[in-house]
Amino acid sequence: MSFDLIVRNASLPDGREGQDIAIAGGKIVAVQPGLEGEVERVIDAGGQLVSPPFIDCHFHMDATLSLGLPRLNMSGTLLEGIALWGELKPLLTHEAVAERALRYCDLAVSQGLLAVRTHVDICDDRLLAVEALLDVKRKVAPYLDLQLVAFPQDGYYRSPTAAANLERALDLGVDIVGGIPHFERTMEDGARSVRALCEIAEKRGLRVDMHCDETDDPLSRHIETLAAETIRLGLQGRVAGSHLTSMHSMDNYYVSKLLPLIAEAGVHAIPNPLINIVLQGRHDTYPKRRGLTRVKEMREFGINIAFGQDCCMDPWYSLGGADMLDVAHMGLHVGQLTSREAMRFCFDAVTVNPAKVMGLDGYGLEVGCTGDLVVLQARDPIEAVRMRATRLFVVRRGKVISETPARIASLSLEGRPLSVDPAAYAPMPPRI
Repeated sequence: MSFDLIVRNASLPDGREGQDIAIAGGKIVAVQPGLEGEVERVIDAGGQLVSPPFIDCHFHMDATLSLGLPRLNMSGTLLEGIALWGELKPLLTHEAVAERALRYCDLAVSQGLLAVRTHVDICDDRLLAVEALLDVKRKVAPYLDLQLVAFPQDGYYRSPTAAANLERALDLGVDIVGGIPHFERTMEDGARSVRALCEIAEKRGLRVDMHCDETDDPLSRHIETLAAETIRLGLQGRVAGSHLTSMHSMDNYYVSKLLPLIAEAGVHAIPNPLINIVLQGRHDTYPKRRGLTRVKEMREFGINIAFGQDCCMDPWYSLGGADMLDVAHMGLHVGQLTSREAMRFCFDAVTVNPAKVMGLDGYGLEVGCTGDLVVLQARDPIEAVRMRATRLFVVRRGKVISETPARIASLSLEGRPLSVDPAAYAPMPPRI
């Protein structure tokens, strides 16, 4: 049998070691030790971790790499970021939005990030960013899966043309219905927007991804309405609530009612650790809230949780680099997810879990899956998160599309990586 690519001696995220992964015709056709056959290219993983590609299911590509245009966010708050984006929108050009987005996509691929769901603002009557990102989606399709969310940044009811613009954007080919209920003028308008937007999605057979309760206000409870509407309209599995930061501040008794409702509705949760830790708690003195939603408690109810990056060098966040391991690393720390099992979950939160959110077909490392994978300079998922591992090879449909030289070996004890069970090691000798 002939193959396009074989990755030999791979360690897999599920703990299997010494595996060969064969790809032919853009698909994984075998996963087992000792594969033989004619092959165009062989990669020796040398026992390093091979993973399916990283996935970012919450991003804003229309704003990416626009830092400093037309000015900087001096307060660092969400609201100033929204105001600053409002100043920038009239200055945008199709060419500039597309050029920045394409630069970001190139960076993403080098980081092993091969699928992105981006929200795109539809409150500009020109729909300039929508058309630019639809062009980008077509251009990057050979190497990156891009989903677009019709996002009424200024409020579905608050912005007078948002409702019509959202329908226009969907007609142009935008994939998903978005919303921002906590930015409406009243709680009642926010709840109305959730119902209206879910009905649009149900009518069109689309998914929903709503910025929901991205605030420190514990009375912002639109996720409750989103879950209830998901059940009413039969949208289970097709709806995501992004951010959900108000849950950090909610009364425990109310949350004990809310979490079972979210689980029953099959609503995905998308915290964004880098942004949530930066933007939330800005009105606090001390103690200062972290802002990240209740990841541990959601996991106990079986809710699918995926971490998103949200922003990169834009009005809301002046850092970022398309590195989903950086996102996982921050989520681990802010969420105090420090058990061995929880640290492995953080790796899943930027791989398999967001793939479920996006409904990606053929994602994974099993036979029959698409031939997309990343070879990481790490022995297992925990070490990958700890070291923000170098992406040695990035493979798309069986073709290597990015290579990076290995870094200096990671810190280990007696040549063994720190990410294995610490109980396996004898105590270290004292320093002299």
